[in-house]
Amino acid sequence: MHAYSLDRPERLRAHLAAQRRLYEVRPDCQGGQHWQTVSSQDRHAFEPSSELPPFSAKSFFFGERELLFRFDGGQFYSALPQVVPQVLFGLHACDLQAVAYQDQFFAQDAHYQARRQATLLVGLDCLHSCNGGFCSVLGSGPAVQAQTADLILLPPAEAGADWGLLAASAAGQQALHGLDLASAHADWPAQRQANEARVRAEQGSQEDIIEGIARLNLQAIDDSTWEALGLRCLGCSGCTSVCPTCSCFAPLDRAEGQGGALRERVWDSCLYQGFQQEASGHNPSATAGQRVQRFWTHKFGEDFRQRFDSYGCVGCGRCDRVCPGSIGVHGVMHKVVQP
Repeated sequence: MHAYSLDRPERLRAHLAAQRRLYEVRPDCQGGQHWQTVSSQDRHAFEPSSELPPFSAKSFFFGERELLFRFDGGQFYSALPQVVPQVLFGLHACDLQAVAYQDQFFAQDAHYQARRQATLLVGLDCLHSCNGGFCSVLGSGPAVQAQTADLILLPPAEAGADWGLLAASAAGQQALHGLDLASAHADWPAQRQANEARVRAEQGSQEDIIEGIARLNLQAIDDSTWEALGLRCLGCSGCTSVCPTCSCFAPLDRAEGQGGALRERVWDSCLYQGFQQEASGHNPSATAGQRVQRFWTHKFGEDFRQRFDSYGCVGCGRCDRVCPGSIGVHGVMHKVVQP
């Protein structure tokens, strides 16, 4: 992994945008932040926020609604997406960890992989904790892990100083071809460690999270606690929509022409009442409490961590911000620890 000194991140952005379609999180006209296309001629300063955008990078690879195949009455035709090379510029460590998680979940999915293989990921170390974040506890941040990104931006601790830039993959190194960069100063690892220590201190010990995970895996949470949490779940799917690792989907078949049909897949939610209902009418998650329990078992269960090399929760805190019933991750973990 080669380390470079970068005078301005805008220079890197313009270089990459000349090669691929580039997306960056920017403020919108309504006070929010969303992914927006940026051209190589764009002169706006790169001003990353410590707060995460409402939506992660999930939809760039796992479409909210997409065509899987078409049937014309006699033959099936696949419908792989038409992809163009793209760059996601300035991804936080937790969102990159989520992409790595979904890379494994969709490892054999041609639609996901077509988009993923066409994408260059430019990560960004965090200098401060986002509101409600706890990535340091789960090992998903604040520093970007090399195996989750192609390029990694290291913001300076002092205004006016040069940025650091790490080429973390062969694709990332190739993308820098033609960009004249000096090698980074030798002290960049120490600065990165100091940044990590600062964020860990800002996030604190997160004792409810740690104890809650332990109690969940010991199956030490009684059914009445889950049912009490279920009473506060509106089944709105807000948490599953913004969660960067959620991957539930449902098939949708539609008639087309004379005897033809289309099959699409659409985002679904395990918190919907009918998500697990079987053709016989049996529903293994018939109550809201059972569905809430199932959701959090997927996020923090040891079986899932061993299978995917990390928890299904990356500590971004988005569920806390969108849940109208106040049963995002901190609300749930506090309740299971202190019922």
